[in-house]
Parts: sequence; structure tokens; C-alpha cells
Amino acid sequence: MDLNSAILRAREHSPFLARLLELEAPLLDGEWADDPLAHARIDDPDMAVARRLRIERRRVALLVALGDLSGAYDLRRVTGLLSAFADHALDVAIRAAIEERTPGAPPQGFVAIALGKQGSRELNYSSDVDPIFLFDRATLPHRERETPDEAAIKIARRATELLQTRDGDGYVLRVDLRLRPAPEASPIALPVGAAISYYESQALPWERAAFIRARAAAGDLALGRRFLVAIRPFVWRRALDYGAVAEIRQISGRIRDHYAQGQAFGPGYDLKRGRGGIREAEFFAQVHQLIHGGRDRSLRAPATLDALAVLARAGWIDPEQAATLAEGYTLFRTIEHRLQMVDDRQTHSLPTSPEALDNVARLHGLADGAALLDLLRPQVEGVAAVYDTLGATDRPAVPADPQLLEARLGELGFDPADQAARRIADWRSGRYPALRSPAARTALEAALPEMLSSLASASDPYQALIRLDGMLGRLPSAINLFRLLEAQPALAKLLSAILCHAPTLAEALARRATLLDGLIDASALEPVGEVTELAAEMVPREAGASYEAVLDHARAIVGEKRFALGAQIIAGTSDPMTVAAGYARVAEAAIETLVAATVAEFAAQHGRVPDSELVIVALGRLGGGLLTHASDLDVVYLFTGDYRAESDGPKPLGAVLYYNRLAQRVTAALSVPTASGPLYEIDTRLRPSGAQGPLVVSLEGFARYQRESAWTWEHMALTRARPVFGSAGAREQVAGIIRAVLEGDRPERDIVAEAREMRAEMARHKPAGGPLDVKLAPGGLVDLEFAVHVVQLVHRTGFHADLPGATAALEAAGLLPDGLVEAHALLTRALVTFRLVAPDAQLPPPASRALVARALGQADWDSTVASLDAARQRVAAAWAAVSNGKDAG
Repeated sequence: MDLNSAILRAREHSPFLARLLELEAPLLDGEWADDPLAHARIDDPDMAVARRLRIERRRVALLVALGDLSGAYDLRRVTGLLSAFADHALDVAIRAAIEERTPGAPPQGFVAIALGKQGSRELNYSSDVDPIFLFDRATLPHRERETPDEAAIKIARRATELLQTRDGDGYVLRVDLRLRPAPEASPIALPVGAAISYYESQALPWERAAFIRARAAAGDLALGRRFLVAIRPFVWRRALDYGAVAEIRQISGRIRDHYAQGQAFGPGYDLKRGRGGIREAEFFAQVHQLIHGGRDRSLRAPATLDALAVLARAGWIDPEQAATLAEGYTLFRTIEHRLQMVDDRQTHSLPTSPEALDNVARLHGLADGAALLDLLRPQVEGVAAVYDTLGATDRPAVPADPQLLEARLGELGFDPADQAARRIADWRSGRYPALRSPAARTALEAALPEMLSSLASASDPYQALIRLDGMLGRLPSAINLFRLLEAQPALAKLLSAILCHAPTLAEALARRATLLDGLIDASALEPVGEVTELAAEMVPREAGASYEAVLDHARAIVGEKRFALGAQIIAGTSDPMTVAAGYARVAEAAIETLVAATVAEFAAQHGRVPDSELVIVALGRLGGGLLTHASDLDVVYLFTGDYRAESDGPKPLGAVLYYNRLAQRVTAALSVPTASGPLYEIDTRLRPSGAQGPLVVSLEGFARYQRESAWTWEHMALTRARPVFGSAGAREQVAGIIRAVLEGDRPERDIVAEAREMRAEMARHKPAGGPLDVKLAPGGLVDLEFAVHVVQLVHRTGFHADLPGATAALEAAGLLPDGLVEAHALLTRALVTFRLVAPDAQLPPPASRALVARALGQADWDSTVASLDAARQRVAAAWAAVSNGKDAG
């Protein structure tokens, strides 16, 4: 630490610091650099609070300045120390104000929420603080014949007076209360409930950005933290409003215009508000935080340097851009401190006079003002260039003239171009409700250049445009969709592919356009996590969420995950087999989350049945762990324990009635559509006695039925049974019963004859839906399932819930011919892909056939057709052998 040089420069170039060096010379004796705040603290209970804080402030100002000028403290340490002192002073002032009015009362029910640089612990050397004062009417101390509201206003006024009134010892802090809600009309201290209501319903976009840096700083910190948790959804939104992002950019533009005299670089340049200055580095980070922070909590760093680092680490901004902004921001803030150290003035502009500019440069250790400008210039230019990339586009506007529009569309590949032009003219005329407002049409025009370019990249641009037209016709509002597409060109290209190739996903988007928001994250095109990870994501983070809130949150997550899994196939980033397994994990996580919430909600009214619990068994594709986008969930509800028992709640029920009512609620939770969209169709027809039997049976009843009464088709279904809800012990009980039944504890039946008859009956009543029905057509997946399950039951071996594992085991044992595992994989890939691309099982449009071939790992469409035919022939031959009682292997 070059302290002597720092002291010399302070004496020569800072009248303010020179005076402090005279007043506080003894303060420099001893070791103070490690903890300057403690070194500056005054422990004199007899000294008036106002005077004590003023002296402490000037001591902190001196020590921090010397640490900064000497190089002992970097920018983070400087701003952190200044912010910590501001927190301390604000807290002391609030406590003193409460104590003066209500001696001995606890300092509770009143909090200062720090915004701006105090909130992010980035205060500059001579900064205002921007608190919002909130109070709790139920706990705030107040005098008799005085309302809590009156007391809160007087406490706020007194605390502010203690901090900013000047006298011979100077002042403590300048306090700016204009960031509170509606400052022109509201009192300086607000009830916490009223503040929450404001931010939930009336707040402006810039206030969202301000609350990125909000922090409970002084007073009743627990009250402040509760408030910030309550308004978190206002700040961090999963469904992004790109209009808010545009508003932040407009704020920056208005600042540039308002401070026009400080925009040109040179003497007089405004380091804070000038083009390429501090504010633009801050706004660049905040815009990206608003875009992505609703989904990624790691991005919610309040401090600018921290925010830039996490955004770059997560891949949302270019690391070189982040480095440019961080270097510029650090230098600008450092020079800003030099400006303010000279006379303790809240200034951000370089001096206009050469002498004053030289003085600031020499305080920093440079030769003169020219050297300072040379140091700043490349950083200012670098920050400005990065900031100007926000929302930048070089695409020309889409012509309004019909002939020019048709010509442009023809050049882009839309055929027929005249009909495409008429569609766009309809959008511009406000034909659809989603496009009738001026704001919607403004957003449309801003998005059209990028959107048409993206649609043109589809294999059939006109077909993609027609699907977009159908989507717009069903949306209640299109403003946010267009803003999103304008801001995310890569997403616009993916949307075009979805519209061109995937009617199933296009229909989902038409019902809920916010599904597209989920694709902003790069991870959306990666395989989904494990069941436990997905289930944790489906639980709301806010403690105490209502049952309805849990259901809505889980439904929203499930909808996003299923949509993203389908998009992975369209984008070509995942194998359809991986996607099928992902669909199953999402469904299992939804069961885990929603059933647990439903059980808890039901138990609050009816209690629980002692030594008993609900168990859910998955069958069919869910049991096998491979679903499609359109799969039902085949489940069986069971319960453990004594069926004669009774629940222990306020409204007790017998066990059988208890679990049947509970299962009805579980089915509703998993299937009833809400504003967040539908979930799954639940099929319980595979339960004991089918549709004629009770919805839920005891474990004992299930075991008895399977051992004594179940038919061959029910035992075939049991080969893919897998418990997916219940304790580990209960799941093992169920698995044990299933193993025993499959291995022989069941009635003797003519399995082959019954299976052959059942398959023929199914073919009569449920024939193939089209040439691409790889499930029901001869040689399709149903024939393969029948072949595998019959061989499993006849030979009592090869029992795996997943069909590929079972097929591989039977092939290895010589009970099935080789090649069926590969046939199953190809047919499953086809089924998962066709559910998105050709849900009617008819031939997809020529433009989509290359996508199907790619998804199935084939060279082209002809190879795809040939491979599917060969797989079906192999399966048909195997089923024919099994159904005739021959050795299929």
C-alpha cells in the first residue's frame, strides 16, 4: 500500500480530503486498513446520535479514500465499505427515531428497503441513498392517540433528518425517497401490504429493473425480507414481457437525450449517463437479467460486476462483451470516485476546464487531463459498442405496398406469394382480435422482418406462414409473442420449423403462446433431468403456496417440458427414444408432485388412515418408461393396510371410501385442464374387474384378484407394471406381488389362444388409423408387445417393465428371433415422431419427410419407408409364430 503517495495526492488535489487529514490525523495511527469501519466507529453513549454519525462518516470517507488512492482497496472493497456504513447509519437513525418517540419500545415494524447502488452494495463515494420506508401496522411502536400510519411518517422524517441535515460536522447521507411507489402522491412511509398491492398491480417496467438490486438494509430486516419474497414474482417473471425490456432501453435513450451535453466524449463527459458510460453497462446486465432471471435464479446477482460474470458464465452474453463492460465499468466508477473526492460533491461529469481536469487526473496518479481522456476513451467506445447491440437489427422494414410486399415474399420463397401477402395484409388490418390494438400492430411490424426471414428458412415457407396465421387467429393477444420473436432470432427460426413440421406443437402454441418462452433457455433443447430433479422444479419455491398454486405451477412446468421435448425432435437435438424416456420422467415427476400435494390437502380434512398409504402402479407405456406427446397414463390405484380401518381426521372415512375419494381427486389433479393448460388423460381401466370394479382396491384384494381371477390380457398388462408413487416399502410390496404372479402364482390359462383372440378383436374394433400407424397396423408395436408378453407369460421369464429390456432378454434366451430390439427402437422412434409431425397417421407433407428421416436415423424418405416395412415384416413374422404356438426364436 503506497499510503504516503496517497496522502500527498489527497493534500494537493482534494480540498475535502486535505481538511479531513487535518481533523482526523490521529486516526491514521495504528492498523486501520483491514477494518476501517471499526476503526472509525465512536463508542460514546453520551454523544448525540446525529453528531456521532457525522464524525463516523467523515472518518470513513477519509480511510476509504486513502485505501482507494493507495491501491489497497479495489472497487468492490471501496463500494462495499461505503454501502456497509450507509446500512449502519440508516439503521442507527431508524432505531434512534423510534426510541425518541417511544422509549424502550422494540425497534420493529419499520424497515428501509435499499434500492439502487446501496441495494447492490455499490455505493459511490458521495452518493445518495434511495430507500423505500415500509411499516407494519400490527407491530410498529406508536404513541397513544396516534395511528401507526402517523407514527411511521414521523419516524421516517426523523430518520431522514438525522442523516442529511448539515452542521459544522458535515452530514451523514443524502436521502432520496423518490423511488417509492407514486412519490408525487404517496406518504414517505408506506404500509407493507399497500406496497405489495402496488407492485403486484400497478408498477412500471423500470421498477422491475430497480428491484433487481433491492435489499432489506436497515430496521426490521425480517419484515423487509418478507416483503421482498412477496413481490419476487413481480420482478422475476417466468413468462417474459419483452415490452418491459424495450422500456428499459427507452429509459436509456431518454437519459441520453436529457443529458445531451454530457454525451460527447471529452471534457464535460458524463461518466454515469453518457453514451458508453456507467448506466449503459448497468442496463445491459439488467436487461439480460430480466429476460433470463425468471427461470435461472443464479442470474439474480444485484451487483453489476457479479451480474456480468454470471451472465457470461451461463452463456447469455458473450464473455468478451462481459469483459469489455466490466473493465469499463470498473474504470468509470473509479474515476467517478476521484471526481467526488475533490470537494465531496455528487458529480459524475468530467470537468470542462483544463485546470480542473488536470487536477482530477493527478489525484488519480496521472500526468494531466489528456492522459485521463486517453485512459477513458477506448473503454467508453467499447461499452457503447456493446450496449448498441441490444435489440440491434439491420433488416429492412417489410413493405406495406401490396405489390412490393408480394415481390419481397416471392424473393424469400413464399409460394404462392400473392396469398402470403394477403395473409400479412389481414394481420396488419387487425382482422384477428390478437392484432386489433395499436400496440399489437406495432409489435408485429417490429417482428416482421426477422419473422419472415425465419419462415423463409423453413422447407415450406408458405405452409409455415399458414400455420402461424391459424395460431394468431386463436390467440387472445399477440403482443408478447412478437416482442419475443423480435428479440430472439434463433427462437424465431425454431418456431418456423415447428409451424412447418409439427401441427401438434403448433396447436399447443395456439392455446398457450407462453410455451415458447421455455425455449429461451439453451437447456430446453437438452434431455430433461431425473424424476427427483423434475419433481423439485414442479414445487413452487414460495413457502406456504396454496394447493391450487401448486397444481397450477406443476401444470405450467409439465406443459413447458413436454413442449420442449417435442421441439427437441423438430430441432434435431435429441433422439426420439431419449425424448420418449423424457416424456415418461416428466409424467412420473408430475405424479410425484401432484399426488403428494393432493394427499396432503385431502388429509387436512379427513386425516390419514393409520398404517396405510396410497400406491400408484403405472402400466403400459408409462410403466415401460417410454411415452409419446399424446400418451394417456395407464395407472392402477392401490392402498396398503387394513381395509376395515378408518381415517383419523376431523371428518373420518372408512379406508375403502377414503381411498376411492382420494383417487378421484388425484385423477382430477392429473387431468382437469386449468388456465395453465391440460395435463394427461388418466386411464384406470386396467384395474381389477376393469370399469366395473372400484377405483381403488386394497393391496390384499389386488393380490387375490391377480392370483385367482385375472384374465390373460390383465397378466399381459402386468408385465409392464411399475409402482411410481408410494413409500419404498409399499412399492416393494407391490413389486413382490407382481413378481409372484408373473412367475406362476396365477390361474392356468391357454395364454396363446386367448392372446390371439384378443388381438383379432382389437384389430376388428380398433384398426390402423392410416398408413403411418406404426402402433396398430399389422407388424406394428401392438403386435410386438403381444409377442413379447405372450412369450414372457408362457415361459415365465424375461420380465422387465421396459419392453426393449424384455425383448433383449427373450432374444438372448432364444425365445424370440434376433432383430426385434432394433425393430422396436425404429417403430418407437417413428411413433414418437409421427405423433408430432403426422398425428393423423397420414403421409406427412414432402417438406417434413426429411425431418422424419433424420429423426429415425435414415438417409432419406425412401430409406425410411423401406426400413419401417422391413421392421414390420420382422415383427409380423414373430407374432405369427407366437400366436400359432410355434417357437418364435
